[in-house]
Amino acid sequence: MNHKLTLAFQQEMAAAKELYDNAQYSKSFYHLERAHILGQSFIIPHTQSHWWMLKLGFKRYSVREVLGQIARIFASVIFSRIWVPKGNTGGTNVSPIKPMPIPADLAEYLK
Repeated sequence: MNHKLTLAFQQEMAAAKELYDNAQYSKSFYHLERAHILGQSFIIPHTQSHWWMLKLGFKRYSVREVLGQIARIFASVIFSRIWVPKGNTGGTNVSPIKPMPIPADLAEYLK
């Protein structure tokens, strides 16, 4: 990851963690989705975003999210450097293989 991308990823993760600590789970998930978009081509950041989504799944008592994130954690370790669906937000509310539009404010970091 280049420096700008690393900083953007860290900012999204910091926002997600702060909101998580304050039990603002929907807002936290939003930032995790953005972190996922930024980090999905790199094993550690990709897996980290899914790990936190898994934690949120437990907090929200969402069996679907928990099971989906467990599968996505394994996939992130295997596929991050091979192929990722660009722009995919990483939650179980979307197909794990569906490319999605990248938000304009994040696109600059992914060039």
